[in-house]
Amino acid sequence: MAALGGFVEFFQKGKTFRPKKKFEPGTLKYSLHKQAQASLNSGINLRHVVKLPPGEDLNDWIAVHVVDFFNRINLIYGTVCEYCTVDSCPTMSGGPRFEYLWADGQKYKKPTSLPANQYISLLIDWIESQINDESIFPVTVDVPFPKSFISLCKKILTRLFRVFVHVYIHHFDRIVAIGAEAHVNTCYKHYFYFVNEFYLINPKELEPLKEMTAKICNQIY
Repeated sequence: MAALGGFVEFFQKGKTFRPKKKFEPGTLKYSLHKQAQASLNSGINLRHVVKLPPGEDLNDWIAVHVVDFFNRINLIYGTVCEYCTVDSCPTMSGGPRFEYLWADGQKYKKPTSLPANQYISLLIDWIESQINDESIFPVTVDVPFPKSFISLCKKILTRLFRVFVHVYIHHFDRIVAIGAEAHVNTCYKHYFYFVNEFYLINPKELEPLKEMTAKICNQIY
């Protein structure tokens, strides 16, 4: 199984779509991040890796994973973004049956059809603004998580899933061409088991990758 170290090392041969978000050494989040990566490195089954460690806070555990998944999906999209253009991907879609519309309540008040690269750029910017806001993702134990934290994480993880959908359906030939298929599949499985463990995504959202998920995650719907 590819652990995060190998995953990052592999994808840094290409380019990162956005700079990585890092945890500060000495903080609880950094410790949990290291604990989570140690479990991955040990080769433990991914279904067990995602479970909340005894005595740890659920919000902290979810926060660490949201940032990690953001970093990994950011790296994955960075390898295909030059092939994801207005001409090649005029809509943010996952095949002919699924199109994602962008709304942020500010510039885009109504759900709006956008080219995939523009949609994903706005998505990444939006997630960055959330995870860099220390009132939402506190970096010290004396700052409490907001009451809306879990619902916000569900929204972040749902939107990140849409990047998986677009990459798998429209750009997987590029992933295969650079030999990254196993790395991306491991990242997806880790993501899927995590959101499934803590009920962080509506099962309907998973529909575009239903067949692939059943195959690589041994998931029966």
